[in-house]
Amino acid sequence: MRIDRDTALQMFRSTDLLELGRMADEARKAVHPGGVVTFVVDRNINYTNVCLNRCRFCAFYRDPDSPEAYVLDEARLFEKIRETIRQGGTQILLQGGLHPELDLSFYTGMLRSIKREFDIHVHGLSPPEIIHIARKSGMTIGKTLQALKEAGLDSIPGGGAEILSDRVREVLSPKKIRASEWLAVMEEAHRAGIKSTATMMFGSVEGDEDIIEHLDAVRTLQDRTGGFTAFIPWSFQPGNTELAREGIAPGVPDTALAPATAVDYLRVLAMSRLYLDNIRNIQASWVTQGLKMAQVALRFGANDFGSTMIEENVVRAAGVSHMVSSEDIVNAIRRAGFSPAQRDTFYNVIRLFRPKPPAA
Repeated sequence: MRIDRDTALQMFRSTDLLELGRMADEARKAVHPGGVVTFVVDRNINYTNVCLNRCRFCAFYRDPDSPEAYVLDEARLFEKIRETIRQGGTQILLQGGLHPELDLSFYTGMLRSIKREFDIHVHGLSPPEIIHIARKSGMTIGKTLQALKEAGLDSIPGGGAEILSDRVREVLSPKKIRASEWLAVMEEAHRAGIKSTATMMFGSVEGDEDIIEHLDAVRTLQDRTGGFTAFIPWSFQPGNTELAREGIAPGVPDTALAPATAVDYLRVLAMSRLYLDNIRNIQASWVTQGLKMAQVALRFGANDFGSTMIEENVVRAAGVSHMVSSEDIVNAIRRAGFSPAQRDTFYNVIRLFRPKPPAA
């Protein structure tokens, strides 16, 4: 029986952590009974760090006149893609800030040049970027998505969701798109045949009700479109951010912004598996939690280890850096008692790793 919002909130608040994990593990087994845990080899390429949104939780963005501002040129972009392919990569995660001078022609030109040169999946341009491109070009979201798809955009990451509650977004990112706009882009994309992931950044200023509201919004849209391939919850990393430096608001104590704990992470992850009964894949976040906690996450509902992230800049800018190789991920999955498999963007297995032979 499907869990409703009230029941979910009660479970999230009061169910014992290990019991919640057991329930999520059983739900994971029902969808993925074979004990296979997947991962993808890719690179997160940030084509620019210039962003007009200036989100208070982000340590990566720079203003247009900053000496550290950049836009990748084609030579550097291609070099990064070649390195990715040499390491067995099958996709690039292409994201950037909302640059005031970049319009649709920049993005379609970038996509076409990538596709002319490389046979690689482009998983790129989150909803805030797509709305920015549409507004800059004076086009509808639908026409913008179609132009990007024709130029080579293959799927869309779930970035920019944070918490899908406008009350929370007003504190975290008042200049960013509203929750309804994020959902609208994803629905338009799914209708156009562009699959996407969904994400949630928790552990900042939201309450329990906001987390359940976010999960419900994602589940409701998935009921209509079936376009989400996976859900990825990850915890806010406060280091080097304006939110950490200046606090939530004047008069609000610093203790109100205590970082999410490992227990918080596991509780959110388990609740995600239980509530999102229409999304097959729940991803562990070693990028923010580290390998050990990601291993534990495999018993709290996760069936995917995410990506190798040959390059990652946004979380690193907040002072958190966990670097791993494909071999690290394979070994971590094995040690957690599962069978590792490399996948593509759409969760098709492209390489199943044999069990490690027993020691002589």
